[in-house]
Formats: sequence, structure tokens, C-alpha cells
Amino acid sequence: MQDLGNAINESIADSERIAEAIGEIKRSGYDVFLVLEATIGFNKREEGASEDEELLEALEDAEDEQPPTRRHKVSWTSQDQKFLRALKISLDEDKK
Repeated sequence: MQDLGNAINESIADSERIAEAIGEIKRSGYDVFLVLEATIGFNKREEGASEDEELLEALEDAEDEQPPTRRHKVSWTSQDQKFLRALKISLDEDKK
């Protein structure tokens, strides 16, 4: 699990495309922070079951799971909202 996390982190850190995008944002006068959330699940295969059967079962289980919920309300400044809209990211508040 730790090796997978390290591999993901390294691939993001070594990405020229991500570095270019962050550089563009910084040149526009913004500070940048990146937070990614990943859910990685493991299921032990049952003996005698094929990998296809196991994958199908895992996908069905994942569909039944509910996504994590936020515990804190986020306060967005007008500048935050403008920036996110420029990136074509809608806020829950926009839907109201």
C-alpha cells in the first residue's frame, strides 16, 4: 500500500504537464496547493474464483459504497469562486 502511494506521489511530482499548469497559475498571481484524495480498496481473492469474477464482484461492491462525506463547511471567497468557475468547476452553492 505504501509503495502504491509513493508511486502515485512520484508520478505527480515528476509530471511536466502538472508542473507547467502550476507554473501558469503562479504566474497569474496565485499561490497553489494540490490535495488529491484516492480511495484504494483491496479484496482477497477466493480460491478457485477467476480474476474476471473477482473483478466483477469488486466493482459491484464499489458501486454499493457511498462516497465519503465532508464534515466541515467550506467558506469560499468571491475570488475563490471566480477562480474555480474559470477552471469550469461548479460549486454546490451555484446549484442553489
